[in-house]
Amino acid sequence: MRQSSGEVHLAHYLDRLGIKYEREHKFHPTRKWRFDFAFPEKMLAVEIEGGVWTGGRHTRGKGFVSDMEKYNAAAALGWTVMRFTTQQSKKGVAVFEIAKFLGVCIF
Repeated sequence: MRQSSGEVHLAHYLDRLGIKYEREHKFHPTRKWRFDFAFPEKMLAVEIEGGVWTGGRHTRGKGFVSDMEKYNAAAALGWTVMRFTTQQSKKGVAVFEIAKFLGVCIF
């Protein structure tokens, strides 16, 4: 699967900080759902939501409802799901919040 620019930026930041993660982590026992980034030992999932200002899949009705189903299923399985826009990823907001959740000092 093609990586979005937000995913590329986040992976770069995480790699530079030495924070280990999994990409395209399949989390559900029967569905084919995957997380963009996962930190399984902490049950943390991260999704980079693209197209929020351009009417992308995540902001149109069907895609939005599908995302809710996926995120609710993840929560029922004990996952915390953090969602970020491409812009938040590029600006470093996502990596800062992830590091804070994981208890990693980045300063």
